[in-house]
Amino acid sequence: MEMYSQERSKHMGETGGKTKPVRLYGLDFARFLAFAGMVFVNFHVVTGGGGGSALAEGFLGALEGRAAATFVVLAGVGLGFGAARAKVWTFRATILKRALFLMVIGLINALIFPADILHYYAVYFVFGVFLIALPTKVLVAVGLFLPFLFVGLTDVFDYDIGWNWVTFDYSGFWSVEGFVRNLMYNGWHPVVPWLSFLVLGMLIARMDLYAVGNHNRLIIGGAVALGLAYALSAFFTPFLVGEEVMLASVSPMPPFPLYMMAGAGAASLVIGLCLKLVRGEPNAWVMPFIATGKQALTLYIVHIILGMGVLEILGLIEGQSAENSIFASSLFILFALIYAVIWARFFKTGPFEGLMRRIAG
Repeated sequence: MEMYSQERSKHMGETGGKTKPVRLYGLDFARFLAFAGMVFVNFHVVTGGGGGSALAEGFLGALEGRAAATFVVLAGVGLGFGAARAKVWTFRATILKRALFLMVIGLINALIFPADILHYYAVYFVFGVFLIALPTKVLVAVGLFLPFLFVGLTDVFDYDIGWNWVTFDYSGFWSVEGFVRNLMYNGWHPVVPWLSFLVLGMLIARMDLYAVGNHNRLIIGGAVALGLAYALSAFFTPFLVGEEVMLASVSPMPPFPLYMMAGAGAASLVIGLCLKLVRGEPNAWVMPFIATGKQALTLYIVHIILGMGVLEILGLIEGQSAENSIFASSLFILFALIYAVIWARFFKTGPFEGLMRRIAG
């Protein structure tokens, strides 16, 4: 934490005789891209089933699991930055209160959209506040261990329990046993192994993210990891039979190691590209995307309550083509951009971001 604070102090601008940190707007841009990707994926989850062209299906498939992984990695970056600026116990108390806030909001969301990610975030943060102080080598070990722990768990526990893979309903979610199982092991974004994405973000936060060289490292490292995951999947799949084929899968469910590699690679690549593209004070063209990225929490909630609500009113739930899903998603993202720009003229934070700060600090 101390090392990051010292590094950050090298990148301060002078404003009226006072030092002022230069915001990493590239991270806000990356949050926008992660949010937009999740809108495409989640709208497809609730509207899909009507087929579509190979191009449209391929576009949505490429985002599946990668956008959400980027969202979690960015949360880890934010957690790392917060730890570097605050006293340990103050930081932990604040994050634990925010975790409780996210758990409540997430469970309300889950009543509407079972694939909600916020209640998983809450538990990631609980683990994160205690992992954040660990040495870098130990953090790396934890991040690498969790995907293989998941493989071991699949030998002990039935991954399919609770799931109806035709309707994607999960029976027993609101029971204690079902909730814990879903949360920790076989839900949409289970703590084992998805916590590794948060750990990756915390590790990225320990880099000097103002340095172009580190942007390049994130881009190259992410591209290599992403490409290698797909190459290994293509290589091993022909040699596997039956359920063993899933061991070489790059699909997010179940989240086997090659998926985790692909998700981590995609997140690193996106973050590196965004940091490289948006350096210093951003140009006018990118400001709407940054304003939207700053409200990722609010807009995530809105896309479930308002966006999916409108889709249901219009009778567009299920049976829609991939093209229709992309069109609906694009309209919502456009709405989000317009709203965020207008809101930013009057307020510094989004409604739910502000509410969380008032309640949890």
